[in-house]
Amino acid sequence: MSDIKRMVLDVLKPHHPSIIELSKRLGALNGVTGVNCTLEEVDQETESIKITVEGTAIDFTSIEQTITESGAVIHSIDSVSAGKKLVEEVETPQDR
Repeated sequence: MSDIKRMVLDVLKPHHPSIIELSKRLGALNGVTGVNCTLEEVDQETESIKITVEGTAIDFTSIEQTITESGAVIHSIDSVSAGKKLVEEVETPQDR
């Protein structure tokens, strides 16, 4: 079975913990080499964020557990990359 190298998640979280704290928690997990949390939208009680996780062998269960323990919920898994190396998306005429 191939290891997951990158995941992009759409997450809804309360205002606390901050995206700084959540990024640190995710970045400390085994197999994770980098995390990017981007604030997409804010309302009175929650924040919608995009989380990109990269690593050598990402364990989705650990990612999901860390997010859930932070009071957040994964809305969708928007992208997953697995295999020996990362493959970047290529723009095609249909994408324009």
